[in-house]
Amino acid sequence: MNINPIVLSIPIYFLLIGIELLIQAFSKQNLYRLNDAITNISCGITQQVTGVFLKIVSITAYQLLFEHFALTQIPVTWWSVLILLFAVDFCYYWAHRMSHEVNLFWGGHVVHHQSEDYNFSVALRQGSFQVIWTFMFSLPLAIIGFDTLTFVTVSAIVTVYQFWIHTETIGKLGPIEWIFNTPSHHRVHHGRNPKYIDKNHAGMFIIWDRMFGTFQEEEERPTYGITKPVNSWNPVWVNLQHYAELWQSLKQARNFGDKMKMLFNKPGWFPEYLGGVQSVPEVDPSKYSKYDTRVSYQVSAYILVQYITVLGATAFYLFQEKNFAMGDKVLLTVAIILTIVNCGVLFERKSWVAYTETLRLLALPALVAYFLLASPLLLPAVLIAGIFSLISGIWLAKAGLYKMNSLHTA
Repeated sequence: MNINPIVLSIPIYFLLIGIELLIQAFSKQNLYRLNDAITNISCGITQQVTGVFLKIVSITAYQLLFEHFALTQIPVTWWSVLILLFAVDFCYYWAHRMSHEVNLFWGGHVVHHQSEDYNFSVALRQGSFQVIWTFMFSLPLAIIGFDTLTFVTVSAIVTVYQFWIHTETIGKLGPIEWIFNTPSHHRVHHGRNPKYIDKNHAGMFIIWDRMFGTFQEEEERPTYGITKPVNSWNPVWVNLQHYAELWQSLKQARNFGDKMKMLFNKPGWFPEYLGGVQSVPEVDPSKYSKYDTRVSYQVSAYILVQYITVLGATAFYLFQEKNFAMGDKVLLTVAIILTIVNCGVLFERKSWVAYTETLRLLALPALVAYFLLASPLLLPAVLIAGIFSLISGIWLAKAGLYKMNSLHTA
C-alpha cells in the first residue's frame, strides 16, 4: 500500500469538499460550479498519475545527494523533525515564490491559479510540471543531513496542511494569522487584483512572507484566477497552454539574450519591440464574468457518473501503484487521463470528443480484461464493463453526443 500522506488524505479531502457543498446548499452561496470543480480535481489526478513517474527523478536526486554528499546524518527525533518542518516550509516558500517570479517556472505553477472560484477543490488543482522546477529548492536539506524518508514525510505534511486554507467559508482567525498561513492569507495569494499579485507565498508559516516583504493583508474580496484566463476545462491543455504561448513568444524574440530574459524574468516581461513589460490590469467587477459553458442536465449527469467511476479507479491505482509493472502504470495513466480529458471537453462541446469518448467506451472492456486476465473475476468484470459501456454509449447518443449543438441548454 502507498503510505504517502497525500494519497492517504484523499478520503479526508473529499469529506471536506462534501461539507463545503452542504454549506453551499444551506447558505445559498455560489461556492462550486460542476465544470470548474471537475477540472480542478482532474488537474490533481493528472498531477498524481504523472507524478508516479516524475517523483522517481526528484526523490532519487535527493537520495543520491544524501548518500554521497551529506555533511552529517541527523538522527530522527522530535526536535529534528520540528526543525525539518520549518526548513521544508522555508524551502517551499522560495520554490513557490520563484514559481511566480520566473516565467519558465510559472508554467508549472500557473495551473493552480487558473480557477476563477475558490473552494477546497482548488487545493487539488496542481500542475503536472511543477515538480520539475521546484524539487531542486529542497536538495540542500539532503546535504545538511536530513534522511530521505523523513524529508518526504514532512514535505507531504506541509502539502496536506495547505488543503484547508482553500476556502471562503472561514474568515480571519485573529492572532493565529501572525504565524500560520490561513484561508484569509491564501485568498490574497489567489487574487488577480494588482495589489494581491505575487503575495503570501507561505506554505504553513506566514512568517516567511512577513520577513521577506511579500505579505499582504486581505482587504477587499479578491477576484480569483489569472490575468489572462485559460478558458478551458481540458486538464491536459491547461497544463500546456502557458508553454505553448511562451514558445510562440520565444520565436518572435530577435536574439538569444531576449529569449533568456523571457524565460527567466517575471511573467509578462517582453522586450520593447514586442510591447515591453505587461502591467497587471485592474479588475472591473461590473465587466468581469467567469468563463462558463452550459450543457444539458443529461450530459452533466453523464459526466458525473463517468467521473465517479474514474475517481474510484484512480484511488485504487494510487494506493496500489507499487504493485503495478511500469508498462501497466503507463497504460493506466493514459486511460485515466483520456477519461478526465473527455469529461472536460464534453463541457466545452468540442466536436472531436464524440470520437474519443466512443473509442474510450469501446476500449474499456478490453482494458478490464487485460488487468484481470488470470483472475476468476475476468468474465463477470468484463461483462459488467461491457454493459456499462453500452449503457453509456446509448446515454450519450440520446443526449446528443453526435449532434454537439444539442448538448447545451437553451
